[in-house]
Amino acid sequence: MEKEENEPRIQKSGGEIEDAEPIELVLFQVPECYVYIIPPRKSAASYRADEWDVNKWAWEGILKVTSKGEECIIKLEDKSSGELYARAFLRNGEPHPVEPVIDSSRYFVLRIEENIGGRLRHAFIGIGFRERTEAYDFQAALHDHMKYLNKKKTAEEMEQHYQQTSSVDYSLKEGETLVLQIKTNKSDSSVKSKFFEQGLNKSPEERNGRKESLPSIKLPPPPSAPLSPVVTPQKSPTDSPTKLSLEKAFKADLLKTVKEDTEHENSPEDQSTQDVPDDDFGDFQAAG
Repeated sequence: MEKEENEPRIQKSGGEIEDAEPIELVLFQVPECYVYIIPPRKSAASYRADEWDVNKWAWEGILKVTSKGEECIIKLEDKSSGELYARAFLRNGEPHPVEPVIDSSRYFVLRIEENIGGRLRHAFIGIGFRERTEAYDFQAALHDHMKYLNKKKTAEEMEQHYQQTSSVDYSLKEGETLVLQIKTNKSDSSVKSKFFEQGLNKSPEERNGRKESLPSIKLPPPPSAPLSPVVTPQKSPTDSPTKLSLEKAFKADLLKTVKEDTEHENSPEDQSTQDVPDDDFGDFQAAG
Protein backbone atom coordinates (compact mmCIF):
# COMPACT_ATOMS: atom_id res chain seq x y z
CA MET A 1 0.00 0.00 0.00
CA GLU A 2 1.33 3.43 -0.94
CA LYS A 3 1.47 6.05 1.82
CA GLU A 4 1.63 9.80 1.53
CA GLU A 5 5.10 11.20 1.88
CA ASN A 6 3.99 14.24 3.87
CA GLU A 7 3.64 13.43 7.53
CA PRO A 8 0.74 15.04 9.46
CA ARG A 9 1.61 18.23 11.29
CA ILE A 10 -0.08 20.23 14.04
CA GLN A 11 -0.16 24.04 13.92
CA LYS A 12 0.04 25.81 17.24
CA SER A 13 -1.81 29.00 18.10
CA GLY A 14 1.35 31.07 17.59
CA GLY A 15 1.69 29.91 13.99
CA GLU A 16 4.49 27.42 14.70
CA ILE A 17 4.22 24.00 13.10
CA GLU A 18 5.03 20.95 15.22
CA ASP A 19 5.54 17.47 13.82
CA ALA A 20 2.78 15.18 15.07
CA GLU A 21 3.26 11.54 15.99
CA PRO A 22 2.95 9.30 12.88
CA ILE A 23 -0.29 7.42 12.50
CA GLU A 24 -0.19 3.63 12.58
CA LEU A 25 -1.73 2.14 9.41
CA VAL A 26 -2.72 -1.49 8.90
CA LEU A 27 -1.33 -2.69 5.57
CA PHE A 28 -2.32 -6.37 5.82
CA GLN A 29 -4.18 -8.64 8.23
CA VAL A 30 -5.06 -12.32 8.19
CA PRO A 31 -7.09 -14.09 10.95
CA GLU A 32 -5.25 -17.43 10.74
CA CYS A 33 -1.48 -17.68 10.92
CA TYR A 34 0.47 -20.68 12.20
CA VAL A 35 3.78 -20.47 14.06
CA TYR A 36 6.37 -23.30 13.99
CA ILE A 37 9.44 -23.92 16.08
CA ILE A 38 12.10 -24.63 13.47
CA PRO A 39 15.49 -26.27 13.98
CA PRO A 40 18.57 -24.06 13.68
CA ARG A 41 20.14 -23.74 10.27
CA LYS A 42 23.12 -26.02 9.85
CA SER A 43 24.46 -24.57 6.60
CA ALA A 44 24.08 -21.59 4.31
CA ALA A 45 21.35 -23.39 2.36
CA SER A 46 17.82 -21.98 2.33
CA TYR A 47 15.10 -23.18 4.65
CA ARG A 48 12.76 -26.01 3.66
CA ALA A 49 9.22 -26.49 5.00
CA ASP A 50 9.39 -30.28 4.65
CA GLU A 51 11.89 -30.28 7.53
CA TRP A 52 9.16 -28.96 9.82
CA ASP A 53 6.14 -30.83 11.07
CA VAL A 54 3.62 -28.51 9.41
CA ASN A 55 0.67 -30.39 10.90
CA LYS A 56 1.86 -29.56 14.44
CA TRP A 57 2.13 -25.81 14.93
CA ALA A 58 3.20 -24.18 18.18
CA TRP A 59 0.83 -21.23 18.06
CA GLU A 60 -2.15 -19.92 16.06
CA GLY A 61 -3.38 -16.36 15.91
CA ILE A 62 -3.71 -13.11 13.90
CA LEU A 63 -0.93 -11.66 11.75
CA LYS A 64 -0.87 -7.92 11.10
CA VAL A 65 1.42 -5.77 8.99
CA THR A 66 1.37 -2.14 10.15
CA SER A 67 3.36 0.96 9.26
CA LYS A 68 4.22 3.86 11.50
CA GLY A 69 6.23 6.51 9.72
CA GLU A 70 9.17 4.79 8.04
CA GLU A 71 8.92 1.71 10.25
CA CYS A 72 6.99 -1.43 9.24
CA ILE A 73 6.01 -3.88 11.99
CA ILE A 74 4.87 -7.50 11.62
CA LYS A 75 2.78 -8.43 14.64
CA LEU A 76 1.49 -11.79 15.86
CA GLU A 77 -1.48 -11.28 18.20
CA ASP A 78 -3.86 -13.53 20.07
CA LYS A 79 -7.32 -13.98 18.48
CA SER A 80 -9.39 -13.40 21.61
CA SER A 81 -7.37 -11.07 23.82
CA GLY A 82 -5.19 -9.28 21.22
CA GLU A 83 -2.10 -9.92 23.35
CA LEU A 84 1.18 -9.53 21.46
CA TYR A 85 2.91 -12.86 20.90
CA ALA A 86 5.91 -11.74 18.80
CA ARG A 87 6.88 -9.02 16.34
CA ALA A 88 9.41 -8.27 13.62
CA PHE A 89 10.59 -4.93 12.18
CA LEU A 90 11.19 -3.98 8.56
CA ARG A 91 13.55 -1.00 8.43
CA ASN A 92 15.36 0.65 5.57
CA GLY A 93 19.03 -0.30 5.40
CA GLU A 94 18.62 -3.42 7.59
CA PRO A 95 18.29 -7.10 6.59
CA HIS A 96 14.83 -8.16 5.52
CA PRO A 97 13.08 -9.97 8.42
CA VAL A 98 11.12 -12.35 6.13
CA GLU A 99 12.73 -15.19 4.16
CA PRO A 100 10.59 -17.55 2.02
CA VAL A 101 11.28 -21.29 1.98
CA ILE A 102 12.35 -22.94 -1.26
CA ASP A 103 9.82 -25.77 -1.37
CA SER A 104 6.53 -23.95 -0.68
CA SER A 105 4.86 -20.59 -1.33
CA ARG A 106 2.81 -20.58 1.91
CA TYR A 107 5.62 -20.83 4.49
CA PHE A 108 8.23 -18.29 5.58
CA VAL A 109 10.94 -17.83 8.19
CA LEU A 110 10.41 -14.73 10.35
CA ARG A 111 13.18 -12.99 12.29
CA ILE A 112 11.54 -11.68 15.48
CA GLU A 113 13.20 -9.36 17.96
CA GLU A 114 12.48 -7.99 21.40
CA ASN A 115 14.22 -5.66 23.84
CA ILE A 116 14.70 -7.58 27.05
CA GLY A 117 16.50 -5.87 29.94
CA GLY A 118 17.99 -3.22 27.65
CA ARG A 119 19.37 -5.80 25.28
CA LEU A 120 17.97 -6.49 21.83
CA ARG A 121 17.43 -10.19 21.27
CA HIS A 122 16.22 -11.97 18.15
CA ALA A 123 15.10 -15.47 17.13
CA PHE A 124 13.89 -17.29 14.01
CA ILE A 125 10.46 -18.91 13.82
CA GLY A 126 8.44 -20.43 11.00
CA ILE A 127 5.06 -19.05 9.92
CA GLY A 128 2.50 -20.47 7.51
CA PHE A 129 -0.76 -19.45 5.85
CA ARG A 130 -3.74 -21.56 4.90
CA GLU A 131 -4.16 -20.06 1.41
CA ARG A 132 -1.59 -19.06 -1.22
CA THR A 133 -3.40 -15.78 -1.87
CA GLU A 134 -2.87 -14.78 1.76
CA ALA A 135 0.83 -15.48 1.44
CA TYR A 136 0.99 -13.41 -1.74
CA ASP A 137 -0.79 -10.44 -0.14
CA PHE A 138 1.60 -10.64 2.83
CA GLN A 139 4.62 -10.29 0.55
CA ALA A 140 2.96 -7.52 -1.50
CA ALA A 141 2.34 -5.41 1.61
CA LEU A 142 6.01 -5.63 2.56
CA HIS A 143 7.10 -4.81 -0.96
CA ASP A 144 4.86 -1.71 -1.11
CA HIS A 145 6.33 -0.36 2.11
CA MET A 146 9.88 -0.76 0.82
CA LYS A 147 8.86 0.94 -2.41
CA TYR A 148 7.50 3.86 -0.38
CA LEU A 149 10.76 4.19 1.54
CA ASN A 150 12.82 4.20 -1.66
CA LYS A 151 10.66 6.92 -3.22
CA LYS A 152 10.89 9.05 -0.10
CA LYS A 153 14.66 8.70 -0.01
CA THR A 154 14.93 9.67 -3.69
CA ALA A 155 12.74 12.75 -3.13
CA GLU A 156 14.89 13.89 -0.20
CA GLU A 157 18.08 13.49 -2.24
CA MET A 158 16.60 15.50 -5.12
CA GLU A 159 15.54 18.27 -2.74
CA GLN A 160 19.03 18.49 -1.21
CA HIS A 161 20.63 18.55 -4.65
CA TYR A 162 18.30 21.35 -5.76
CA GLN A 163 19.02 23.43 -2.67
CA GLN A 164 22.76 23.10 -3.20
CA THR A 165 22.77 23.89 -6.92
CA SER A 166 20.09 26.60 -7.15
CA SER A 167 22.07 29.61 -5.86
CA VAL A 168 20.76 32.15 -8.43
CA ASP A 169 17.95 34.34 -7.17
CA TYR A 170 15.50 35.15 -9.94
CA SER A 171 13.00 36.98 -7.75
CA LEU A 172 12.19 40.64 -8.44
CA LYS A 173 13.72 43.10 -6.06
CA GLU A 174 11.82 46.04 -4.68
CA GLY A 175 11.19 48.61 -7.38
CA GLU A 176 12.07 46.30 -10.28
CA THR A 177 9.60 45.90 -13.10
CA LEU A 178 9.33 43.74 -16.19
CA VAL A 179 8.78 45.24 -19.63
CA LEU A 180 7.35 42.92 -22.25
CA GLN A 181 7.56 43.91 -25.91
CA ILE A 182 5.02 41.99 -27.94
CA LYS A 183 5.19 42.30 -31.70
CA THR A 184 1.77 42.59 -33.25
CA ASN A 185 1.11 41.50 -36.82
CA LYS A 186 -0.15 44.01 -39.41
CA SER A 187 -3.74 43.96 -40.56
CA ASP A 188 -4.65 41.49 -43.25
CA SER A 189 -5.55 44.25 -45.73
CA SER A 190 -2.04 45.70 -45.75
CA VAL A 191 -0.33 42.39 -46.15
CA LYS A 192 0.19 41.26 -49.73
CA SER A 193 1.09 37.78 -50.62
CA LYS A 194 4.13 37.01 -52.68
CA PHE A 195 1.89 35.57 -55.39
CA PHE A 196 0.39 38.98 -56.21
CA GLU A 197 3.65 40.88 -55.70
CA GLN A 198 5.38 38.84 -58.38
CA GLY A 199 2.34 39.13 -60.68
CA LEU A 200 1.94 35.43 -61.01
CA ASN A 201 -1.78 35.89 -61.44
CA LYS A 202 -1.27 37.86 -64.68
CA SER A 203 -0.85 36.51 -68.18
CA PRO A 204 2.65 36.45 -69.74
CA GLU A 205 1.73 39.38 -72.05
CA GLU A 206 0.63 41.56 -69.13
CA ARG A 207 3.79 40.77 -67.18
CA ASN A 208 5.95 41.73 -70.22
CA GLY A 209 3.94 44.91 -70.82
CA ARG A 210 2.90 44.01 -74.37
CA LYS A 211 0.59 41.63 -76.07
CA GLU A 212 1.89 39.12 -78.50
CA SER A 213 -0.30 37.40 -81.05
CA LEU A 214 -0.24 33.74 -80.51
CA PRO A 215 0.13 31.68 -83.69
CA SER A 216 -3.06 29.90 -84.64
CA ILE A 217 -2.77 26.21 -84.68
CA LYS A 218 -4.95 24.34 -87.16
CA LEU A 219 -6.29 21.07 -86.11
CA PRO A 220 -5.55 18.14 -88.39
CA PRO A 221 -8.47 17.00 -90.60
CA PRO A 222 -10.47 14.03 -89.42
CA PRO A 223 -9.35 10.74 -90.79
CA SER A 224 -11.15 9.57 -93.96
CA ALA A 225 -13.52 6.66 -93.87
CA PRO A 226 -11.89 3.38 -94.69
CA LEU A 227 -12.43 2.29 -98.32
CA SER A 228 -14.05 -0.98 -99.04
CA PRO A 229 -11.58 -3.37 -100.52
CA VAL A 230 -11.84 -3.87 -104.29
CA VAL A 231 -11.67 -7.39 -105.36
CA THR A 232 -9.78 -7.66 -108.61
CA PRO A 233 -10.42 -10.75 -110.59
CA GLN A 234 -7.44 -12.85 -110.92
CA LYS A 235 -6.81 -14.87 -113.94
CA SER A 236 -6.70 -18.46 -113.34
CA PRO A 237 -3.60 -20.06 -114.62
CA THR A 238 -5.78 -22.75 -116.14
CA ASP A 239 -7.54 -20.32 -118.60
CA SER A 240 -6.51 -21.14 -122.18
CA PRO A 241 -6.31 -18.62 -125.11
CA THR A 242 -9.24 -20.39 -126.82
CA LYS A 243 -11.48 -19.82 -123.81
CA LEU A 244 -10.54 -16.17 -123.63
CA SER A 245 -11.28 -15.62 -127.31
CA LEU A 246 -14.71 -17.26 -126.97
CA GLU A 247 -15.55 -14.97 -124.04
CA LYS A 248 -14.55 -11.90 -126.08
CA ALA A 249 -16.65 -13.03 -129.04
CA PHE A 250 -19.66 -13.62 -126.78
CA LYS A 251 -19.35 -10.16 -125.29
CA ALA A 252 -19.12 -8.57 -128.78
CA ASP A 253 -22.28 -10.38 -129.97
CA LEU A 254 -24.10 -9.32 -126.85
CA LEU A 255 -23.21 -5.67 -127.38
CA LYS A 256 -24.23 -5.84 -131.04
CA THR A 257 -27.63 -7.31 -130.13
CA VAL A 258 -28.28 -4.64 -127.58
CA LYS A 259 -27.35 -1.93 -130.10
CA GLU A 260 -29.70 -3.29 -132.78
CA ASP A 261 -32.60 -3.44 -130.33
CA THR A 262 -32.01 0.17 -129.44
CA GLU A 263 -31.94 1.31 -133.06
CA HIS A 264 -35.10 -0.65 -133.88
CA GLU A 265 -36.98 1.04 -131.05
CA ASN A 266 -35.93 4.46 -132.30
CA SER A 267 -36.84 3.79 -135.99
CA PRO A 268 -39.45 6.15 -137.83
CA GLU A 269 -41.86 3.33 -138.43
CA ASP A 270 -42.25 2.69 -134.77
CA GLN A 271 -42.63 6.39 -134.11
CA SER A 272 -45.38 6.78 -136.80
CA THR A 273 -47.22 3.82 -135.42
CA GLN A 274 -47.10 5.29 -131.96
CA ASP A 275 -48.15 8.81 -133.20
CA VAL A 276 -51.28 7.67 -135.18
CA PRO A 277 -54.36 8.28 -133.06
CA ASP A 278 -56.95 5.67 -132.49
CA ASP A 279 -59.96 6.38 -134.88
CA ASP A 280 -62.26 3.83 -133.37
CA PHE A 281 -63.90 6.41 -131.15
CA GLY A 282 -64.67 8.69 -134.12
CA ASP A 283 -66.18 5.89 -136.22
CA PHE A 284 -68.39 4.95 -133.27
CA GLN A 285 -69.76 8.49 -133.08
CA ALA A 286 -70.44 8.60 -136.85
CA ALA A 287 -72.31 5.33 -136.71
CA GLY A 288 -74.54 6.59 -133.95
